[in-house]
Amino acid sequence: MKHFGKFTSVLLSASALMAVSAGAVELNIVHGAIGKDNEVLRKELDRYEEMTGNTVNIVSMPESTTDQFGQYKLWLSAKSPDIDVYRIDVIGAPQLADHFIDLTEATADIIDQFVPAAVESQTVDGKLVALPMFLGAPALYYRSDLLEKYDQPVPETWDQMTETAKVIMDGERAEGNGDMWGFVFQGAPYEGLTCNGQEWIYSYGGGRIVELDGSIGINNPEAAEALNMAKSWVGTIAPQGVLNYMEEDARGVFQSGNAVFMRNWNYAYALADGEDSPVKGKFDVTTLPVGGEGDSSAATLGGWHLAVSKYSPNPDEAIELVKFLNNFENQKERAIETSRPPTVTAVYDDAEVAEAQPFIPRWKPVVLNALPRPSAATKRKYNEVSSEFWTAVHDTLSGDGTAEQNLAKLEAKLKRLRGNGW
Repeated sequence: MKHFGKFTSVLLSASALMAVSAGAVELNIVHGAIGKDNEVLRKELDRYEEMTGNTVNIVSMPESTTDQFGQYKLWLSAKSPDIDVYRIDVIGAPQLADHFIDLTEATADIIDQFVPAAVESQTVDGKLVALPMFLGAPALYYRSDLLEKYDQPVPETWDQMTETAKVIMDGERAEGNGDMWGFVFQGAPYEGLTCNGQEWIYSYGGGRIVELDGSIGINNPEAAEALNMAKSWVGTIAPQGVLNYMEEDARGVFQSGNAVFMRNWNYAYALADGEDSPVKGKFDVTTLPVGGEGDSSAATLGGWHLAVSKYSPNPDEAIELVKFLNNFENQKERAIETSRPPTVTAVYDDAEVAEAQPFIPRWKPVVLNALPRPSAATKRKYNEVSSEFWTAVHDTLSGDGTAEQNLAKLEAKLKRLRGNGW
């Protein structure tokens, strides 16, 4: 693979540098990415290569996190030595733990620098499966200029968002922008819809997909109300095509100036605020709305973390690479350039980060209180649980059965999956 240019740095400790410099090796990191992720990673790898003499290749993956996970399972099940470091979704740890090296001892000198909840999310049966790289908790992006133009407040409930979206969409279309939509989100049948769906349901008081104790109560009136609300958007304030949207599809519509509201992750902030963005200076973010008075906003816990394969031919060098990519300076750079919330606590308090990305310190409490998906409760069955859930949600959005019918079917399928226990 192509070997890119290099830059100097002093980011590795002397001991770590000596550990990896004994003999140059070639490493492969698999890195599903959106936005500027790969661009920033390549700069960091260039510095690492300059310091160590090692070579690191990025193995790119498709945007869909579901497709990425499927490929990871194929490689790991085959005990492939081709990938040394995996960037895994926050939900991957319980499902893939057996294939990764325990990083507890290797990170003992730095682990107290990391957000405790992030470390906990990657710890399975006392084993640190992956070192947290960055966190995520979605936001409601909104066109602040259009809310001001139409004298509309920032919505606090989904009903308010729906009404405001329609008022502004209709107004803009009447003025000649026939491409304007009220709201875009991730509606394709994949993991992203699981995130959206659980936010809608939880924010209506409908509980979790699977509760923390493993019980199943998703078939309830509040959950149905939430899904019926979401169904009402499709073809009205959201395009019919939203049923196939992933993160970048939604960002493309919003960033081009053709959506009033967008649900998306933190990475989209830096891109929408870029110098070449048509909406630069015209948008802001707020927490996702609630169903009604007394309900709680729900933002799904996201994030990606770095794990070292048990089948790597160069495990020591791979571990040092993971530590290097997650040090303070690299996390700070990532926060500034990609608006990815860091996992090193001190970065949230860095003045340069706050100046470049005010979104980061502001979003710290949202990230730290984000709603996890039920991967811990459902263990190795999580992928099937998520697939059944996003299918029920997508069927409802598409008009293939009512919310009530689809939730009843979902409940039955989840109970069959659980059997005598997760």
